[in-house]
Amino acid sequence: MRAQLFVMDPLAGINPAKDSTAALMQAAQRAGVAVWAATPADLQAREWPGAQAHACWVQAVEVTAEPWFSAGEPQLLPLSHFAVVWMRKDPPVDEAYLYATHLLELAERQGVRVINRPAALRAWNEKLSSLRWSQLMAPTLVASRVEALAAFAAEHREVVLKPLGGRAGQGVVFASAGTPGLRALLELVTVQQSLPVMVQAFLPGVAAGDKRILLVDGEPLGAVNRVPSGGEFRSNLAVGGQPQATELSAAEREICAALAPALRAEGLFFVGIDVIDGRLSEINVTSPTGIREVERLGQIPLADLTQERLLALAG
Repeated sequence: MRAQLFVMDPLAGINPAKDSTAALMQAAQRAGVAVWAATPADLQAREWPGAQAHACWVQAVEVTAEPWFSAGEPQLLPLSHFAVVWMRKDPPVDEAYLYATHLLELAERQGVRVINRPAALRAWNEKLSSLRWSQLMAPTLVASRVEALAAFAAEHREVVLKPLGGRAGQGVVFASAGTPGLRALLELVTVQQSLPVMVQAFLPGVAAGDKRILLVDGEPLGAVNRVPSGGEFRSNLAVGGQPQATELSAAEREICAALAPALRAEGLFFVGIDVIDGRLSEINVTSPTGIREVERLGQIPLADLTQERLLALAG
């Protein structure tokens, strides 16, 4: 396989001990693949040769080294120079992110494999996409109207409010039918009923953990359980959740099997799903994390397995 390009946040801001993109870059190098990096701002396009990037060659060294990488001078290269382009820019999915997917789609039309597929990145909102499998989820409503959201809270008593554009647990709020000022809170999170939010019945089982399962080409290759700490109900590692080794239950494998055909069909090669108490919560497609934790706690070489699967598919 030729070189791989990682479109990502600036290299200097990456913590290699925790970062999944760094793990994938190092695994690519171990597989004998040349690794390059660029940010979305480095992408451009013209009539010929089409989509391009001001990219730099990267040599990733040991995680404990400082700095953990060395990089060459940026070069303007056509994206067709790369066999694979990874879109690993962290959310938010804002205008800049969306325009980057359009530029990457130009490369895809030239035969470049883009992971994940740009059209799917635009179509699969990480909260809303789960509703394709609503039967696997906790009771859920997406709405802007305060009356509808308040009625759902009254029905289920304890609920969780999630902004549709949130990430890493940001903006997720616990509420109950008896929460003082509930209507004011609903007006706030919906920006005066102008933006939809997701509200779900609260699952007390989250106290035992929120499981992140990493799927490669539709197959679950590893998982990590994230347990809330310090009185927090959110289990995201970014807000203090504690990672634990785990294995998949039969119900969780059934969830993965239900999602796999759609993930493969729509070009979602590397995906992280979140499962709480046997219920599907979210489908993370933009820049799924958790590789380092799976590798450390589960002794599974997940980044290497991912690159092996990618090389095998490329023939």
